[in-house]
Amino acid sequence: MTAIAEGTAAPDFTLPRDGGGTVSLSDYRGKTVVLYFYPKDDTSGCTVEAIDFTAKVEDFAEAGAVVIGMSPDPVKAHDKFIKKHGLGIVLASDEDKSTLEAYGVWAEKSMYGRKYMGVERTTVLIGPDGTVRKVWEKVKVPGHVDEVLAAAQAE
Repeated sequence: MTAIAEGTAAPDFTLPRDGGGTVSLSDYRGKTVVLYFYPKDDTSGCTVEAIDFTAKVEDFAEAGAVVIGMSPDPVKAHDKFIKKHGLGIVLASDEDKSTLEAYGVWAEKSMYGRKYMGVERTTVLIGPDGTVRKVWEKVKVPGHVDEVLAAAQAE
């Protein structure tokens, strides 16, 4: 399965979010949305990525962009993750994986020869009109946030 294609309409979603309540893609129509998918709260790569996005959240805001992270972790785990690391981004919880599947990031992975289903670390830049502008697949965390910021600033 490959991630959603650039130039297509980003699938809308309404999911539970950190701190209670919900987050919907449609709430941000007219803004650029950085939607990043990550495997698990409080693991090394995911923590670095979330801290990097938090460090640049004001720069994204100046570019007219909002950052939303999404994983299959429950809201309770998101709340602990945010509190532990002082995160300043929205974290959506997709426990039934319907949105992860719609974006093509719920995929078969392999570690030490064992196959399992998990989130393929992916970032999707969604334009103000709801169209997918850019997709980064199999993201390597170092330097990634700066690359996404540059693309958001160019929107």
